[in-house]
Amino acid sequence: MKRIMVVMLSMLVAGSVIAAQAQQDTVTSMTTKSPRKKVVAKKSGPTVSEQLSEMKQAIDAQQQQIKQLSDLVQSRDQKIQQLEQRLDQSQTVATQAQTKADTAVAQTTEQQQTVIALKSDVTDLKTSATNAALTLQETQKDVKELESPLAIHFKGVTLTPGGFLAAESVYRNRALGSDINTPFNSVNMPGAGQNAVSEFFGSGRQSRISLLAEGKINSAKLSGYYEADFLSSGATSNNNESNSYTLRQRQVWGQAALNNGWSFTGGQMWSLVTETKKGVDNRTEAVPLTIDPAYQVGFSWARQYGFRVAKNFNNHFWLAAALENPQTTFSATNNAANFAFGSAGNSGGLYNAFNGTYSFNAMPDVIVKAAFEPGFGHYEVFAILSRFRDRVYPCEDVATTTLCGGSATAGPNALGAYNDSRNGGGVGGNARVTLAKHVDFGLHALYGNGVGRYGASTLPDATVNPNGTLALLRSYQGLATLEWHSPKLDVYLNGGEEYVSHRYQVDPVTGKTVGYGAPNFNDSNCYTETLPSANSGYAFGGLTCSGNTQSTIEGTFGFWLRLYHGPKGRIQLGPQYSYLVRNAWYGAGPVKGTEVDPHGIDNMFMTSFRYYLP
Repeated sequence: MKRIMVVMLSMLVAGSVIAAQAQQDTVTSMTTKSPRKKVVAKKSGPTVSEQLSEMKQAIDAQQQQIKQLSDLVQSRDQKIQQLEQRLDQSQTVATQAQTKADTAVAQTTEQQQTVIALKSDVTDLKTSATNAALTLQETQKDVKELESPLAIHFKGVTLTPGGFLAAESVYRNRALGSDINTPFNSVNMPGAGQNAVSEFFGSGRQSRISLLAEGKINSAKLSGYYEADFLSSGATSNNNESNSYTLRQRQVWGQAALNNGWSFTGGQMWSLVTETKKGVDNRTEAVPLTIDPAYQVGFSWARQYGFRVAKNFNNHFWLAAALENPQTTFSATNNAANFAFGSAGNSGGLYNAFNGTYSFNAMPDVIVKAAFEPGFGHYEVFAILSRFRDRVYPCEDVATTTLCGGSATAGPNALGAYNDSRNGGGVGGNARVTLAKHVDFGLHALYGNGVGRYGASTLPDATVNPNGTLALLRSYQGLATLEWHSPKLDVYLNGGEEYVSHRYQVDPVTGKTVGYGAPNFNDSNCYTETLPSANSGYAFGGLTCSGNTQSTIEGTFGFWLRLYHGPKGRIQLGPQYSYLVRNAWYGAGPVKGTEVDPHGIDNMFMTSFRYYLP
C-alpha cells in the first residue's frame, strides 16, 4: 500500500512538471511570434513575466511539497523496510520457535510414549503385585483353612461340623432317679420315700455333634443335617464305672430349597409346632435358654419324622404344611382289658422291646403353620389334626348276649371286635418381640384335644371309656420367656404351665369309675410313706395314690456367661435354678368322704460348662 502511494505521488509530480513545461513553451511561442504583428495590447491583467514568476513560485512550492512528500515516502519506506526486517526477524524467530516447538512436541510425544510405556509397566507390576498378594492371601487362607478349617469342601459340597462338649450337673432336693433330663410328669407326691432324699448327678451326656452338608445347583440349594447326643441308654448303660451311654439320633433330614421360595424337607426334625426365629426355617428353632434337655414346662415341641413343604413370600410371610409321625400318650385307672391300641416295640423291627410302647396309628399328624415378620417381632399361628384309633373288644366283660356267644357259660371272648377312631387336634401360636435393645419377650400357647404329648411334660393325650373306646383329653400349654442379651452375657427367666382335663365314667358292669382324674380315685396314701417294696436297696415303698396329673408348673432363672467367643470357638458356663410343681386331680382321702388334692414340689439346681466348636 505504501509503494502504491509513492508511485501515485511520483506520477502527480511528473504530471505537474510536464504541464508547466507545456505552458512555458506556449508562452515562448507567443513571444517569438508577436513581433511579426503589431498588436496593440490592452492592459487588462498581470504580465506574462508576472505570471511566469507566479508559476515558478507555484512550481517551487509544488517541488517543495513533492520533496516533503518524497521525504515522507522515503521515511515511510525506511519504516516499512524496518518493519519488513522486523517481520523477517519475527518470522525467523517464529520459524525457530516453531522448529523448537516441533522438536519439543516430538520430544514430548516421545516422552509421552515413554510415560505410557512406564505406566503400562507400572500397571503390569501392580497387577502382578496384586495377583501375587491375592495368591499369597489365598495361599495363607488355604493354609489357615488346612490348619483350622471352618468347613470341608468335598465334591462340590460344603461340610460344616458343629456341636459342643458339655460338663453338666444337677442337684434336686427331692430325688427323681433322673440324669440332667427332668421328667416333669414324674415329680413325686409327698408320701414317696424319694421325697425325703436328694440327688446329685454329673453328666456329659448332653454333649452334641452335628454335621451340615450344603450344595448349590442352578435352581436350588440342597442341604442335609445330622445331629446327635448321648441322652439315651442301652441295656448295659449305668453310672457305676464306664458310663457307657449310647449315641442318640436328634435330627437327620434333607432339604431342597428352591430359588422361587418353595422348600421341601424330609427326615427327623423339630416338629412344625416348634417356634422358629426366622420364618419356618429349620435350624432356627427358638428353644428356651435352659440347661435342661427336657427344656421347660409349657414349651410345645417334638422331634420326629416329618415331611414339610413351605413357601417364603418376600421374607415377611411364610406358609408351611407337614405330615409328621403320630403317637398316643395314654393314662387310665380302673379300666378293663377291652381295648388295645399298640404294643411294646418289636426289636426285630428295630423298636425298643424293653421299655418302649408304640401306638398303631391310622395316619400321620397333619400340621399347618403361618408365620409373620412385619418388621417388629416374629409371630406364628398353627393347627394340628390327629387321628386316634384303638381296637375294641365288647365281649371282654359281657358274655350273655347273642353277639358274645349267647350263654353265660360262653365267657369273655373276642367276638364282635371292631376298630374305633377319634379325631383330635388343636390350635396354637407363638410370638417373640424385642421390647428394648437387649430384651426379648416371648409367648407360646397350644390348646386342643389329644395334644398333650406335644408339651415338655408329655401329659396324656387320651384315656378310655368303660366300653373300650378312646376318650381324648383336653389340654393346654403356655409359656412366657423374658431374655436379656449382651455380647458376653445372656440372662433368662421362664415361666410355664401345662394342664390336662379329667374325664371318667362308671362302668355299668363292674361299677367302677373308669378314666382319668376321677374324684373317687384313691389318693389316701399320697402323704403317707410306706416300706420298701423289696430288699434290694433299690426299691422305695409304693403308694396307694392315683396321682393323676392335673398340671405341671415351672419357673426357671439362669444365665449364660461367655468366657471366650472367637475364631477358636466359644466357651461358656451357666448356673440355673428351677422350681417345679406337679398338681394332681383331687381324689378320695384317707378318711371316708374326704378328698385331697396332692401335689409334689422339687427344687433343682443345674450347672453347665460347654465348649462350642467354631
